[in-house]
Amino acid sequence: MEKDKVVEFDSQKRILEMARKYVNSLELFLEENNRAVPVLQKAIKYADKELKQKIIFLLGSFAKEKAYQPLYNILTDKLEDEDIRRDAAVQLSVTGPFLEDPQPLIDQLLKDMESSDAELRLHATFAIGWEGNYQAAIPLIERLYDSDIRVQQTAVNALCNLRDDKILHLLLERLENGPLLQKRCILLNLWRFYSRQEEVNEVYLRYLEHKNPDLRFDALVLLKHVGGEDRKYLKVYRKCLRDEDNRIRKLALERLDEENASRWLELKEEIEALLNDPHMEVKRAAMNILKKMR
Repeated sequence: MEKDKVVEFDSQKRILEMARKYVNSLELFLEENNRAVPVLQKAIKYADKELKQKIIFLLGSFAKEKAYQPLYNILTDKLEDEDIRRDAAVQLSVTGPFLEDPQPLIDQLLKDMESSDAELRLHATFAIGWEGNYQAAIPLIERLYDSDIRVQQTAVNALCNLRDDKILHLLLERLENGPLLQKRCILLNLWRFYSRQEEVNEVYLRYLEHKNPDLRFDALVLLKHVGGEDRKYLKVYRKCLRDEDNRIRKLALERLDEENASRWLELKEEIEALLNDPHMEVKRAAMNILKKMR
């Protein structure tokens, strides 16, 4: 019995040594791919967290067909570290589009999205969101109403990853009626609808008027991604400089400072008023712009 334990330990040690060689040398991994993949699959069982993360990345990036089942097994393992399960979900979302036949994986993930286990729903929801996976659209929309807010937020990200502009109106409906955390998550993802930038721009401008300061701040941050720094937004920045939230006043000044200061002479009076702002960071940002104006 002791002899068997020693043999098992030696085998485990050798596997881990080989695995470290492969994760530390992409060239070696690619050169010995047929041998490396089985070794890495075995090593996952024994590896510490750091090595396991490297193995997951390598398998998900290069092994494709051979990797998805081991990655899926990690995703569904309740005894596994949650960070590792999340990493497996990330790599599955990367691997999925490149599988010759992704249907078995899709079927498994769709089933998991209906699980009573919130952690499993969470990871499956992330994993299934890859570009062009339109089978996942309706199930992901259903997860926008999940009892777990983390699953709701992950569903938003996954829906955006599908790159289907038809989903935009559904997200805008949830933006109006969903809980605050979901609203923030949706705002943070709308800019990714590249072909609907004008519509998204209007949404951000509208949310600059929202009563919730976090949503106003998020809208100002994201406006830049859809062309919000253009001079035509002079009125927008003027109002932001008077916002009751100091983060918004500061960010508006920083946005102005990114441009040629001479373009914002019309706002000089409002900027000078901020030299008396109660928040030092706002004062400093105002001083920087005024120096450039002189």
